[in-house]
Amino acid sequence: MTINKYRAQINSYIWKAIAQSGVSLSAVSAEEQTKLVDAITEHTLIFVNDLLDEVSQPVKGIGTPLELADEEVVVWEGRPFLSLTEFYTLTNERIKIVKGLIGKDVENFELIRVQDIDVSQNMGERVLGIGDITISGADSSNPVIVLRNVRQPNEVYELLRKAWLAARKKYGLIFREDM
Repeated sequence: MTINKYRAQINSYIWKAIAQSGVSLSAVSAEEQTKLVDAITEHTLIFVNDLLDEVSQPVKGIGTPLELADEEVVVWEGRPFLSLTEFYTLTNERIKIVKGLIGKDVENFELIRVQDIDVSQNMGERVLGIGDITISGADSSNPVIVLRNVRQPNEVYELLRKAWLAARKKYGLIFREDM
């Protein structure tokens, strides 16, 4: 379910709860009522996401130093906003996406195969501090992957970009663009 669908569903539950409570809001204008319900919805989404953070695997802090060691080092771990079934791991060699709650589907994308990285955020995502990171590459099985609803997408983008450049340098790959 997308964030807008979650937002709409929570919004409708709040309106339903207000109607069932018997509390009269006639002294408050319809515009102010809508603002109140929207604010409660946004804070509820943030609270639920923080609650999911507590019960899911821990998210390592952004800013873990990137090493060019021979062994694989975890640079960042995260998950989509409001998701318990999808986790992302960025190492100095690959991007790993794990999906599923009971059964697991694991997808690995080698950093040296990455060709382009983009970040996108709509207005609602900017308010919540989340966004999508689209990664295009030379992997024939899955040329494009999307890290959905990532917290602090610009910081994660920078970590991903630095890890990508370090991996290319480590393996002696040179980026050349035809003009």
